[in-house]
This record gives sequence, structure tokens and C-alpha cells, in this order.
Amino acid sequence: MVSRISLFICLCLLLSAEAIADRLVILHTNDTHSQIEPAANGLGGIARRKVLIDSVRNVNRNVLLVDAGDMVQGTLYFTLFGGEVESKLMNSLGYDIQILGNHEFDNGLDELLKLFGSLNAKKISTNYDFTDTQLSGIFDPFVIKEFDGKKIGFLAINLDPKGMISETNSKGIVYLDGIKAANATAWYLKHIAKTDMVIAVTHIGYNADKLISDLSIARKSEDIDIIIGGHTHTLIDPADSSTPAFLVENAVGRPVFIAQAGGRGYNVGEIDIDLDSMTVKSSILPVDARYDRSQPNVMDSIISPYRDEVEKFRNFRIGKTKGLKKSDWSLVNWMADFVLDEGATLVPEKIDMAIVNKGGVRADLASGNVTKGDIMQIFPFDNRVEVIRISGKDLRAALDVMASRGGDGVSREVDAAFDPASGKCISINIGGVPLDENREYIVATIDYLARGGDYMESLMNGEVIGSSENILYKDIIDALQHNKVSLKADRTLRMHPEK
Repeated sequence: MVSRISLFICLCLLLSAEAIADRLVILHTNDTHSQIEPAANGLGGIARRKVLIDSVRNVNRNVLLVDAGDMVQGTLYFTLFGGEVESKLMNSLGYDIQILGNHEFDNGLDELLKLFGSLNAKKISTNYDFTDTQLSGIFDPFVIKEFDGKKIGFLAINLDPKGMISETNSKGIVYLDGIKAANATAWYLKHIAKTDMVIAVTHIGYNADKLISDLSIARKSEDIDIIIGGHTHTLIDPADSSTPAFLVENAVGRPVFIAQAGGRGYNVGEIDIDLDSMTVKSSILPVDARYDRSQPNVMDSIISPYRDEVEKFRNFRIGKTKGLKKSDWSLVNWMADFVLDEGATLVPEKIDMAIVNKGGVRADLASGNVTKGDIMQIFPFDNRVEVIRISGKDLRAALDVMASRGGDGVSREVDAAFDPASGKCISINIGGVPLDENREYIVATIDYLARGGDYMESLMNGEVIGSSENILYKDIIDALQHNKVSLKADRTLRMHPEK
């Protein structure tokens, strides 16, 4: 009897192993943004992520780990160490495929080369031509992986750097039309390389309005089977009836499966492919406290030397506040006013106004003590204050761009009304006087915008007449430490819909 039972158990195990071997599990992340520690909401944490990933690898022979970009920028770990920590941790997690996000460019191409040059993952980019840059030879246009006799082709599509990434930080990169590049490469993979499936890993956003997006790629494709996306932090959970569409009909009537795992490493996406039928299922795996008990020492050994330095900044008190929020404009207004006043120290001319982007504000400032870490996390980018001389016509064009996204950061002397339908300004008053397109204005801003970032190309027509030597967050820290500024809330809606 015992031998029969043993035989039965062995047979079940063999059948189970065979079933597992006929599957490919793709685990995917996107927009993790340097969230190395668990967040305040109790989710995420890279040590937890490793436990989850290892648990999947332990029961599946074919596992592929993919990241869809923006693995950096958002916490002090990146601000202080420029991606060094993230690259070590991504290698420890064992990522197989890595693509670029826009924030990988934040510190320029030399630092990007250092960051991606240290990654063990296969790096792919299909629609960026790096020939005339430091990154030449680092990326492949596609990669083919084989599992149990089935070939899976991967390509990578990135957003147009123009308007999103500063010209300085993307100099020399040639952008190729994303839809054309995706379709041409997918056709090659499917019909020439004879892959059984084509997967596009993207950092373009699920639905980026008129811009290229996962939805537009899917609808205009013929040979792409799955899209693993990033950029918009969209959580696509097929188990949730309210989730965005995860099955989209392509140009020839076949379904394209779209997956995206939210952001900040709060979840890991899981795509389960039956290698016999090539059918696809997808789910979302939360990264939470369930994985705390068995966290590997290797992760802590990597993080600990950096954590000590992070904690110093996180706890270094420089002021107090009753709280400023991005959502009620108080923090964006404060930043715009600070840039205005900082600009006034750089040039002898009177500053007419200041412009900032709310996207440059990455977190709220909670009520209570304010630390160096708070400021560096809220304003993490290596931006500097710049002062430009610009025509009223170009200034209006910039303000129209700001209006098209529901308003943006302007300093205290500005009142601008816009038409929400057209996204154009109806009236612009600066210091109580209507904007004159025929005169010149002195405008304080940040170098990212002055160089056309965030679709502010018209500011590039201005002449830079002053520039801060320090990074913005350092200027803010210095001002707060020496009581040069206060943290009072002004919730005035300075750019607002037409009344």
C-alpha cells in the first residue's frame, strides 16, 4: 500500500512539474521610482519584492523579470547617490530585461551610461537611435528569448524626448516614430525571426491623450501580442471590474493584451503564458507586509550603508510648517514665489514673474517639523533657477501650454484665466497689467523649463541672463535654515478656468 501511495505521489509531482515547465511566467514592474523602503501606505519595499520574486521562481522553471522604466528618481536614495543603489538592487533581484524611462535621463547621458552600464539585464530600445551618443552599443533594438522550444521576441518603445526630456540631457538621440518602429520590428520578429509571440515593453503611458500610447500601439499593430507598459502609473488588474481595458483589438481584429503594474513598486505584475496554447492570463501581486518575515540578508547588506546617510538628511530639522499641499496649489505657489525671489538675486533687472511646473513638485509637505530630507524629496531634481529675457508672444505660448494641462505654477503677481475646452488663456495679467505680446519680459524659471522641458519649447526662444550656482533644493534648504523665507500657505488659484 505504501509503495502505491508513494508511486501516486511521485506521479502527481511529475505531472505538476510538467505543467509548470509548459508555462512562462513574466513578472513585471514599472515606475518604481527609487522606492527602496516600504512607503507610508505600507506597500512596496525592494526587499519584499525580492521575496515575492524568489517565491515565484521557486515553483516555476520559466520565469522572466522585466522592468518598463523609471526605476529611479523619487526618493533620497537617488537624490544622494544618483542610481548607484538602484542598479545594485536591480542586479540582486535578477532583472532579465530593462528599458528606459524618461527619469533615467534626469542626471544627463554620462550618468545614464554609468547607471545602465552597471545593469546585468538585457537593455533594449527600438525607437531611440544612440549612434551619436555615449550610449552607442549599450542597447539592442530587440531580444529573443526561448522557453521550451517557443521563441518570445521583445521590443521596447520610448516616448519622444522632445518636450519631456531636456535637450541637454538627451543631446544626440534620434527619436524614431514609435508606432512605425514597433510595427516594423514586430513584423520582423514574427515573420523573419519566426518568434511565437511578440511583446512590446513600453514607457509611453497607457493612454497619453493625443500622444503615442499603449492603446494606440495596440490598435495600430498587427504582430504585437502583449504590451507591458509604464509612464502613467496605471494599475491594470483583470480581477477588478473597474480596471482599464486590458484586451484591445489590433488593426487586423486580433486581441492585444496590455499590462501595467501601477507604480512605486507597490505591486508586481504577473503574466502567465501557456506555452502549448500561447494563451495569456494576467494578475497583480501586491508587495506588502506578508513578505517581511523572510527578507534576505543580501538586500539589507546592500541598502544599509546608504540608509545611514539617507536617515541623516531625513532627520535634519530646518524649520516648521502648518503643511503645504500640491493638490490645493499651496506648495506649487510657494515654489513659484521662491523661484521669483531667488531670480531677483541673480540679475539687476526687475523680475516680472516666475514659472514652475507642478510636475516638479513630487510630494506634499506635512504639518510639523521640516527636514532636509523633506525638501530633497519634494524637489528632487537637479534643477537650477534661471532668469530669461523673453518676448510677450513666446511667454503667452508658454502660458497656453500651462493652461492646456489645467493650469500650472506661476508667481504671486500673475492672474490668468483660461478656456478649459481649448486649453488657451483668455486673459493674462502680470502685476495687474495685461500681457503685451510686443514687449519683453524678465522671467524666472528652472533650467529644465528654460530648455524646453515639459513641452515649454517657446521658452527656448528666450535669452538666459542669470543662473543660480546651486541646485534648487539646496537653495531652498539654505533659505529655510537661515530664516530667509517662511512656509506660509497661499492657496490662490493663479491660473484658473474662465469664470
